[in-house]
Amino acid sequence: MASTPLLFGRQLGAALLLAALFGGAAGAEDLRIGMKAAMDGTDPHQSFTANRMIQMHVYEPLVAQDAFLRPTPGVAESWRVVDPLTWEFTLREGVRFHDGSPLTPADIAFSLLRAKATTGLRTYASALRFLASVEAKDARTVVIRTSRPYPLLPSSLAVIAILNERAVTATPEVDFNGAAAIGTGPYRWVRWRPSQDAVVERNPAYWGAEEPWSRVTFSFIANDSARVAALLAGDVDVIDTVPAALNARVRESDRTQLVTANSLFVLYMHLDQLRDQALHITGLDGKPLAENPLKDRRVRQAFSFALNRTAIAERAMEGAAEPIGQIAPPGFIGHDPSLLPQPYDVARARALMAEAGYAQGFGMTLHCTSDRFAGDARTCQVVGQMLSAIGVRVQVEVLPTALFFRRASSGGPGGTPEFTAHMAIYGASSGVASEGMNTILRTMNPALSHGQSNRGRYSSAALDHQLDVIDSTFDDAQRERETWTAARMIIEDQAIIPIFAWRMAWGLRRGLALTPSGDGYTTAMAIRSAP
Repeated sequence: MASTPLLFGRQLGAALLLAALFGGAAGAEDLRIGMKAAMDGTDPHQSFTANRMIQMHVYEPLVAQDAFLRPTPGVAESWRVVDPLTWEFTLREGVRFHDGSPLTPADIAFSLLRAKATTGLRTYASALRFLASVEAKDARTVVIRTSRPYPLLPSSLAVIAILNERAVTATPEVDFNGAAAIGTGPYRWVRWRPSQDAVVERNPAYWGAEEPWSRVTFSFIANDSARVAALLAGDVDVIDTVPAALNARVRESDRTQLVTANSLFVLYMHLDQLRDQALHITGLDGKPLAENPLKDRRVRQAFSFALNRTAIAERAMEGAAEPIGQIAPPGFIGHDPSLLPQPYDVARARALMAEAGYAQGFGMTLHCTSDRFAGDARTCQVVGQMLSAIGVRVQVEVLPTALFFRRASSGGPGGTPEFTAHMAIYGASSGVASEGMNTILRTMNPALSHGQSNRGRYSSAALDHQLDVIDSTFDDAQRERETWTAARMIIEDQAIIPIFAWRMAWGLRRGLALTPSGDGYTTAMAIRSAP
């Protein structure tokens, strides 16, 4: 097995069926990738991991990212701070869109302002919350002004796809599965077939090094066993999200190999701190409880102490996770090495429940995804069992990812979040811990793009202030210390419950090499023929 720490590492029948669905052997320069998650839309300014992973082949951001998701030159070859509110970005010479037209500052301005204004279930508006204006200084210089000092601007720009203004505005109905799908990336768009696949082809006029793959097909194969079987049968060249239980099959085959690496994704338990009466909590008599116990910090802390994170990582996730007690995994911006996972302490958890007035516990529904990552449903069951040790009678309900996020975000009365307690993985695309805090824990304020995924509706004036301090601190070392302070505030108030950092695993046919990155994406740009 190739284990990469990121310096930052049924069955045959299913395979035969997949062969019929996805075609026979590919040409020498074709690459076939099997994905667990399915793409659910083509607008590059709507945020969803599976979508972005494919769209990164076609559209590029102004600023690129390294393996730890720290900003590096991309289509902008350099940038500088003019004053606390003004930045200049110099465009790389010779960058052209797939239709042959040159990349201009006007395209940058159009793309950033469009991304900021885009609405929907998941957007990148939060990354651009301080964007005030974008203008051209000359043919290769973009001037970006912010409404307040914002030192993390390059990291935020790394998640915004640059579009071709002419192509997007040519018709009233924008078709990102057709005419509007024009970027500057190393691959050109071919097609997306919902629930089936997406295809891109090499861009021969790319400004960077030419890609070795003439055509890349992403097949959506949600079932873990079927995905592994497709790899073993040679129907795909690479698969993502290999579950730990199937690692040995991939590792021990003479046709395939296993690559593992840490990622930025953390599994959290979100708890309803909005309602005075929760939707999915009952008393000992089975009737709705008059109050919401999750608004009591002692109950939230009890939940955290009741979780044996090591057992969850080693057993429920079968080693494909690392226990964590903060927002940022090791190696990523904002990780505090001294902030360890909370200990497993059932006695302390029971004492906290009693102190809060719930010594006998209560009933609660815990909602989770069923197909977001390998082991999500199993982890949900294990967490429910652990909470039963402190008197919380948990009913587990697992849902397909698309339905889960719709209900989690707006399935309740008046379009409010529905779930009382739910678990989901999250990682800020920028790789910056404070951006994750802004998205999932800052007091929700749509006008400022704060708390867009704050589905528990946690609110703390102290944390909001600390995030303001982080946002305006230009000194990197001081900003890191301020981020550590925010992380401790979150855990002390148990605003959210971090459980583990997800460890990624890929299967590859022998003869290929994959360089992992912290976002866990499977891109053709990271896959090469092995020497």
